[in-house]
Amino acid sequence: MDELDRNILGILGADARTSVATLSRRLKVARSTIQARLERLETSGVIAGYTLKLGEQARQGRLRASVLLTIEPRTQAAILTRLKAISEVERVFTTSGRFDLLLQIAAPSTQVLDQVLDEVGAMTGVRSSESLIHLSTRIDRAV
Repeated sequence: MDELDRNILGILGADARTSVATLSRRLKVARSTIQARLERLETSGVIAGYTLKLGEQARQGRLRASVLLTIEPRTQAAILTRLKAISEVERVFTTSGRFDLLLQIAAPSTQVLDQVLDEVGAMTGVRSSESLIHLSTRIDRAV
C-alpha cells in the first residue's frame, strides 16, 4: 500500500460516498487509476465494504456501555456463542491484561441494559464483569 492508497482510504474514511470523479480531482490522478486502485483494495481485502456511520441524532435514545469480562479458562468459545445470540451486543474484542473480553453494548433503555448485564454476568464461565456506561462522545475517528 502506497501513499495514494492511504490518501484514498483517508478520503473514503471521512465520506464513503465520495465518487471516483471527486477522488480523481482531489488527488490529481486519472479516474481509471482511482478505479483500478479501488478494485485492488477491495479484492485484497483492505476495503471490506462501504458503510453508513450514524450521527449523534440517530444514536440518541440508545445507551451504550463497554463491559469488561474475566472468564474461566477454556470457556471463551461457549461464551462467544451465547453473546452472539444477544442482539444488544454489538462487538466483542479479546484483550490482553486483567480482562479477557471487552463487549460493546447498545440498549434502548436502562431496563434493557440492566437485563443484558444480568444475562452476561450469569453466563457459565464468567468470573467477573465491570461495566462502563458511555456518557458522551468527545472524539470519534472510527470508520
